[in-house]
Amino acid sequence: MRPLPRGARHRLNERTARINRPGRHHGFVVIDKPAGWTSHDVVSRVRALLGERRVGHAGTLDPAATGVLPIAVGDATRVIEYLAAASKTYLAEVTFGITTDSADGDGRVTRVENATGLLADTIESALVQFEGEIEQIPPMHSAIRVGGKRLYELARAGKTVERTPRQVYISRADLISWVAPRATIEVDCSKGTYIRSLAQDLGNFLGTGAYLSNLVRTRTGCFVLDEAWTLRELAAELGSASWSDIASHSDTILMEWPALLLDEVEATNWRHGRDVSSTGAASGMVRAYDNHGEWLGVGQGQVNAEESCWLPQKVVGGAA
Repeated sequence: MRPLPRGARHRLNERTARINRPGRHHGFVVIDKPAGWTSHDVVSRVRALLGERRVGHAGTLDPAATGVLPIAVGDATRVIEYLAAASKTYLAEVTFGITTDSADGDGRVTRVENATGLLADTIESALVQFEGEIEQIPPMHSAIRVGGKRLYELARAGKTVERTPRQVYISRADLISWVAPRATIEVDCSKGTYIRSLAQDLGNFLGTGAYLSNLVRTRTGCFVLDEAWTLRELAAELGSASWSDIASHSDTILMEWPALLLDEVEATNWRHGRDVSSTGAASGMVRAYDNHGEWLGVGQGQVNAEESCWLPQKVVGGAA
């Protein structure tokens, strides 16, 4: 067993870690979600197009939003949790001078102010106040459960309840353009960040009120909008292109982790969920491969008084 440095690509990413297996699809397909579709709608459509049952998505997008929605297929669903935790980038249009009860364009207008006096410099200065670790109160029109009910269900019933503030991290919030009363803002942020709440809080900070009038997600982890397929394009390509030209390998989201190469005996033990001993200190998460470059899943190091070993956490793979 031989660990490789973090980010190593070598022959594993020359597609010896194969995407295709007989009769099945595995990997991540990046979809440009259309407006008006729920994330679940997209999953259902991809499931129908591929004829696959194991399909999921990473990072829900509101129906009105568009952009990057990574779809996990087959073995990729085993590691989708690691992508869901990844940072994201959004291009948000914020309209100042109007406040809605949902913080977006679908809600009821609750306040109108004159925002014509706002300047780009003022907005840029205000955005700095929202960078770093901040607290956000989830909007009432969100999918969080309180007392067994979704917040948006309570909101539709005309109810407002206490919500626990959440810690999120905004690494960058840049003003891209300002044509009163609309600003376009690019935001890099942690998972769990509500851009609607950011728009609302920004408007309150500036005293004009604001709501999120359009949202495009341009990045989720390593996946970007430039490589996304529309559903129409995906349907067309499935009839002519190979799966490897459409999808990214399931291990793509793990490339920052060290790779662990296992010999034949170790690979067999791994496939059966048994620990693999390590000659050095084993710590952190790794992606594991056999000596043919076949991806076997992910594991975690463990060191105790008796031995150092790698514990399989997600076992995937098999003969291709």
